[in-house]
This record gives sequence, structure tokens and C-alpha cells, in this order.
Amino acid sequence: MALAQELYGTPASKLDSFVAQWLLPSREWKEKVIKVVRTLEQFLRQEPFPGEHPLDQEVQVLKVVKVGSFGNGTVLRSAAEVELVLFLSCFHSFQEEAMYHHAVLRLIRKKVWHCRDLLAFKLKDLWVAHGVPNTLVLTIQTREIAELITITIVPAYRALGPLAPNFQPPPEVYVSLIKALIYPGNFSPSFSELQRNFVKHRPTKLKSLLKLVKHWYLEYVEAKCPRANLPPLYALELLTIYAWEMGTQENENFRLAEGLTTVMKLLQAYEFVCIYWTKYYTFQNPIIEKFIRKQLKKERPIILDPADPTHNVAEGYRWDIVAQRACQCLKQDCCYDSQENPVPSWNVKRARDIQVTVEQYGYLDLILWVDPYEPIRKMKEKIWQSRGHSGLQRLSFQDPDSERQLLSSHCSLAYYGVFSHIHICLLETFSPEIQVFVKNPDGGSHAYAINPKDFILSLKEQIEDKLGMLRKQQQLTFQGQVLHDQVDFACYGIQDSDTLILSRKRA
Repeated sequence: MALAQELYGTPASKLDSFVAQWLLPSREWKEKVIKVVRTLEQFLRQEPFPGEHPLDQEVQVLKVVKVGSFGNGTVLRSAAEVELVLFLSCFHSFQEEAMYHHAVLRLIRKKVWHCRDLLAFKLKDLWVAHGVPNTLVLTIQTREIAELITITIVPAYRALGPLAPNFQPPPEVYVSLIKALIYPGNFSPSFSELQRNFVKHRPTKLKSLLKLVKHWYLEYVEAKCPRANLPPLYALELLTIYAWEMGTQENENFRLAEGLTTVMKLLQAYEFVCIYWTKYYTFQNPIIEKFIRKQLKKERPIILDPADPTHNVAEGYRWDIVAQRACQCLKQDCCYDSQENPVPSWNVKRARDIQVTVEQYGYLDLILWVDPYEPIRKMKEKIWQSRGHSGLQRLSFQDPDSERQLLSSHCSLAYYGVFSHIHICLLETFSPEIQVFVKNPDGGSHAYAINPKDFILSLKEQIEDKLGMLRKQQQLTFQGQVLHDQVDFACYGIQDSDTLILSRKRA
């Protein structure tokens, strides 16, 4: 029976044996492939590349990093595809890498082609593959290995320097990446060591699940739809790691069938998936925070590269095809137990719970953990249980560089594109009060409860209590019109959740 047919005919209880028997490469085969790769690495390191226009300098290889399946330990049997990242001396910034990337690829190609007779293997083919970024691809044939070996080479700027265990790049690196951004993922190779380590140091059992998912994807998705614009394997790897982290709390002992079923169900719900990590970059820097929040508002699925926040590795692909294939997989023997019952999946949410800080003037902040896909009315119920308010709860929030928004009870935080920690304002109103937002001179805003029949002066008194700005120093405008103290709100047509602009009067 062909290998491509065996996963679907394998009972769930036999998946461990399936991985061991059919997917794990032999040590001897791996060593032969790595030996060929080392030969190429040594060749590339031996002598600097001669400088030529537009590079008027010799180019040295600072470091070579094996990434992809061979680098992170998830290689499948007979999958002789190796990815190498070359950190080069000619790149001193992301901008220089973008400027000289094509020239450097030509240098590498020229050197390999002119010296191919000196290599300890037969070079079958050599070409530049256009992608993000462009790469050099070599196809190699050796006497010791039956399969052709494909080696992909990509030059990169060494943005991180030497890496220590648990290394977290300084925020300045990501700030410079964001400022230099040309196209999402264009500079991801600079962070390839972090990408590799994110997978490499995971438990062996998780790597078995990764191999199983990759095998399914290659055999039952890519092979069946060779012309479709399908997601990269890296996106499937990250989705699987997320499922394991959330479904087992990173337990090393789990059933492969449950992991496989969970991944398939997540793939079916791809339109709701929003995944990111804060292992290498966080929200502490305002530039990084603003950028990530913007990323998380984009169309889902969202799977942010844990090492490169500029790259949503799930964006722009035919996930609908993957979802259809996942649905088919769930109907096969590999997802059924010996009693012919469907294998249960782990309880994995499509996005992580997020921390919500509820702020209310005159009260201590309330911290809640909220599923971004839950209706906001459930969050209001938690607030009511904690504080026992008798008035109408009005919740609002403000993203940086945008207006304050009212949160509707029947919507969710996901509806507003909120998938990370957030501060929301709680305002309690009693009829006939309404809520208005006041935008401060610094760009921030606050919510206030007002009676439409009250004078504008009453709001200025609230602002003075909250901000400390004297009422005689305040100027409020609505739709370009200056509001006068002894006129009521209704006369200006101010309605619920309208925004007023606060400025300081000139002396």
C-alpha cells in the first residue's frame, strides 16, 4: 500500500507506530545529507566573495544557519530539502540588505557555478527562486543518497549577533525592522535562529505531532492541489504548537490522535484563528505595541511569526482548501478510536484569553481575563458580579491614534479587532443621562455621564475633577463649534457617545 494512503487507514491507537515506522528518517540517511550540506557550507566560508558593482567590498560569510525541518528537528523521511541562511558582512542594516540582496544572490550563484567542478557532489541545477525574499536553489546528486537533495540559500543581515539561551532581542531591533519594512516577511531570515529555536527545543512527542501534521499536509493537501496558493508548512507548524500549548498546558504526555484531531478542527475554524506569542517581542515598547495591535486587526486567520511581528505567515493563502481537507481527515480511521467513536479534541480556543483592565473613576481597577470571542454582555455580567452596579454599564476603549469607541453588548472584543491586553473605561449612567467622550489635548480621551438638559459648565466641572484642568482654562468644541458654559447640551444636538474636543484656552 502506498504511503500516501496509509495515514487515513491507520487507527488512532496506532499513530505512534505510524510515525516511528513511516515518518522518522534513519540516522544514517540524515548524516549523509548533513555531510553534503557541510561540504557546501565549508565551500561558501572558505574565501570572501570578490566585490563587484554595486558592492565595492569583499563579502564574507559570518555564519551559516540550518533552518527549516533539518534545523529544528522535524524532518520527514526522504525529504531531502535543506534551508541555509547566510549571514554576510556586507549587510549592516535592513535597508542595506534590501538594497544589495539581488547583487549578493548573483555573487553566490556565480561562485557556486564557476567552482562546481571542485565540489564533492554533482550540481544538477542552480536557479534563483522568486519569493519573499528571493533565494538561490541548488539541486544536488550524490552517489550515497538516492534522492536528489535540494538546498535553498538565502543571504541575510545579522541583526541579532550571538544568541545566548533564552535570548530576547532588544526592542531597538524590532523598531528598526518595523521602520525598514518593505514587504511582510522580507527580513524574516535575519531572525531565523529564533524561528529555529522556537521549534527545536520542544519535546520529542510534540515533534512527532508536527511530523504527523506535516505528512498529512504534504500528502493530502499539497499533493492533491499542486497549483493552489497554499499556506507554508511553517504556518501549520505554528498552529500545531499553539494547539499543544493551549490544549495540554505544554504537557509532554498526550495522545497523538487527540493532537491531530485538535489541529484539524482549528483548521476548519481558520476564519477565527488569531495566534501570536510574546516570547521574543512584547508590548512594552510603544512603537512595537502600536504595530502589533494594527497587525491583530487585520483579516483572520492571523498567525504572527513568533520571531518577526511584521510577518503574518497565514496571510493571503487558500485556507478554505486546507479546511476542506481537514474535514475529510476527521472522517478517517486516524481520527476514530477502537470503538469507532470520534477521537475527542483538546479544549483549544481560536485565540488566547486576554487581560482586560476595567477602569472606573473613583474605584480601583478591575482585572478580568476574557475570551475575545465572548459577547461583551458576559464581561458586563462579570463586572456586575464584582461591583454590583445598579445603573446602566457603558464600556468604551480607545486605540492609539484613534477615537474612543463604545463597546456594544451583543458584539465581542474580536469584532473590534481586540486580541491583546486592553484598558476599557466603565461609566455608569442613570436615565436620562447619556455618555459623551471628551478628547484631551494629548490625544487621549475620557468618558463622562451628562444630562442633556444640564449646562456645558457641569461637564467642565467633571473634567476639572478628573484632569485637574481649571474650568476657566477649558475650551470645548463639538463639530467645530465652541460650546458656551451657560448653554445646555441638547441645544447643540449632542447625543449619546458623541465626541467633544477639549483644548486649553489661550491666555
